[in-house]
Amino acid sequence: MIELTPQILLRAYALGVFPMAESADSKELYWFDPDERGIIPLESFHVPRRLKRVVRQGRFEVRIDSDFPAVVRGCAEATDTRPNTWINPEIEQLYAGLHRLGAAHSVESWRDGRLVGGLYGVALGGAFFGESMFSRETDASKVALVHLVARLRRNGFVLLDTQFVTEHLRSFGAIEIPRPAYKRRLAAAILRRTDFTAHDQTAVMEWFWAATADQRQSTTQMS
Repeated sequence: MIELTPQILLRAYALGVFPMAESADSKELYWFDPDERGIIPLESFHVPRRLKRVVRQGRFEVRIDSDFPAVVRGCAEATDTRPNTWINPEIEQLYAGLHRLGAAHSVESWRDGRLVGGLYGVALGGAFFGESMFSRETDASKVALVHLVARLRRNGFVLLDTQFVTEHLRSFGAIEIPRPAYKRRLAAAILRRTDFTAHDQTAVMEWFWAATADQRQSTTQMS
């Protein structure tokens, strides 16, 4: 059996394939390439009005990559609504390796010095593959998602892959597209040169609010 390494994992992502375990206790990983792929179109990302107020209020301190392993552990935690996850020890090790390579990143919500929510994923060219998110306080993961999309748009990313679509993600504008259409978008996206970590997060959000205001104004003028 070939040992799975972070480098092999990146090549799989470039082909549109990703791994999951059946459970946190599972010893095996399985490869997935869904017929219908979940994505959030970045230009039509929807921020609900109430959440926008929460983000602007600065209830959470949002950090990038300050404690990647803790975010993965948070995503692997069992909760009342999610008694088991697909993140097993091998997944944790592989994505820690991707993070050391600069290919995996976390967006984190902190409050009073505690990590209370966040998400992590893989950046490859102009594509970002969202892996998982968690929340220990109301809106913590949602705020991280808004900050993620702002960062992706500011830094020239063109594809946000959610793998699957849930009702939660639909509220932000997530859709499903057929595998061939996804593969075409992916092939173009990974050729782009981007830097996920470019720009301070405060500057990213200032740019994002201005860009979305301009976008709304343009839509209103055209309607």
